This record gives sequence, structure tokens and C-alpha cells, in this order.
Amino acid sequence: MGLYVCLYAPNVIGYIRILLVLTAWTVYSDPVRFLPLYVASVILDGLDGWVARRLQQTSRFGAWLDVVVDNIGRGMLWNILYDWGWLVSSAEWCAFVCNHSARGAQWKNSFTGSPVWVRAVMAKGFKTPLGILTIAGIHVLPVWLYCYQYEVLSQALYIPHCLQILGILVLAAGRLLGLAVEMWCILTHVRWLLLDEEEEKKS
Repeated sequence: MGLYVCLYAPNVIGYIRILLVLTAWTVYSDPVRFLPLYVASVILDGLDGWVARRLQQTSRFGAWLDVVVDNIGRGMLWNILYDWGWLVSSAEWCAFVCNHSARGAQWKNSFTGSPVWVRAVMAKGFKTPLGILTIAGIHVLPVWLYCYQYEVLSQALYIPHCLQILGILVLAAGRLLGLAVEMWCILTHVRWLLLDEEEEKKS
């Protein structure tokens, strides 16, 4: 593959998503403008994979770009929401580096030797109850917290306060499960690096 891969339809969708996220960042304090832009980027995240398979335009670059755009969007949101938001963003970036460096573009399908709880989350491309909870925690929690802070949940959606808190708790449980998987991936990668270095010294 050459540079023409950059012009694959799913990758063009990725560039559009970056523009949407950057534009959303400039209007962060205005939920009426921010949410449509950010949510449009999230919706396109579900579309690019389908387009790639439909047009047979899957690529290593596309798999990399998809996760990069996800992390840029969520990182922006977490960092503006909370002073400690960089911790969440850093864990996501570190897990991304570890998975893509050791497992490549097919990292989602390379967990057959992992613990049962990790396999339960990752099975069928996250299409299991635990996988769905984890993905909801990763993708929806920061948006839910934004809507909670800017009172969109109560003033625009009329969601009772107890349900807003329940939503935070359920989504936070999913995010903590995602964090546990991320930490397992990072530690596994560190062990692999150390083992690889020992093997090199022996040879």
C-alpha cells in the first residue's frame, strides 16, 4: 500500500472527525454547538469501520487513525472537564501505544491468551454485555459528565437527578473495567519488553 491509502473513504471520514473535534473544542462552553459537533464525530466513528469493510478499504493506517481520533476527542473532553482528566487520557494513549506496537492493527483479536475477564470484555469485538458496558464507559461517560456539568441532562432532557447519578455510576463502572483492561495491556507489554531484552542479552 502507498500514499493512496490516505484517501480511502474511511480515512477521509477520520479527517472529518478530527475537524469536528477541533471545531467542537473552540465552542466547548456552548452545549448547543458543542454537543452536535462532538456527537457527530462519535457517530462517524461507528460508520468508518463499516465503510472500510463495505468498500474493502481496510488498512493498518486506517486502524491506527481510528484509535488516534478517538483518543484525541476523548482526551480533549477529559482534560477540559477535570484537572485530573489527563490521567484518563494518558492511560488510553499508553494502552494504545502498547497494543499497536506489539499486536498491530489486529490488536482487538489478539487476546486469546489473556485472563478470562479480559477475554470477556474483548470477545466478539466488544459485542458482549461486559464489552458493551466497557465501551459505554469509555465513549459515553465523558459526554454524560459534560451534559451533567452543563445541566443539559436536567434542563434539556428533563432527566431526574437520581437517574443522572445512576447513569454516572453505571458508566463509571464500565470505564473502570476499561481501565483494568488497559492496565493489564500495559503491564503485559512491559513484561514482554523486559523478557525480550533478557533474550537479546543471552543471544
